[in-house]
Amino acid sequence: MGFFSHFMAAVSDHKTGTELPAGARLIDVRTHSEFISGHIEGAINLPLDRFNHDIHQVIPDKSTPVILYCRSGARSGHALSVMHQLGYTQVFNGGSVGSLALRVKKEIKRGV
Repeated sequence: MGFFSHFMAAVSDHKTGTELPAGARLIDVRTHSEFISGHIEGAINLPLDRFNHDIHQVIPDKSTPVILYCRSGARSGHALSVMHQLGYTQVFNGGSVGSLALRVKKEIKRGV
């Protein structure tokens, strides 16, 4: 599968209704200002521009379940591709912050 095909598949993962693992780490790949404006309770902010550099520090165990999200699912789809290329095995594209908050039944918080 080519990069573009893999990226497009990752973007649509959140629409498949795939069961998300309970207790997964939530990572918001939006900018810090977007994160502050409203993020899912308990999420870690790891902006896409720092993602490649910092993901190993944030999630050192490559078998840890991770759900990525952003504003629309596009940036989280890109981050999902990066994690797969780095050998992470349990990574999911949660899509948008609003739809994921509903799926995982968590509140959206403002601030840090």
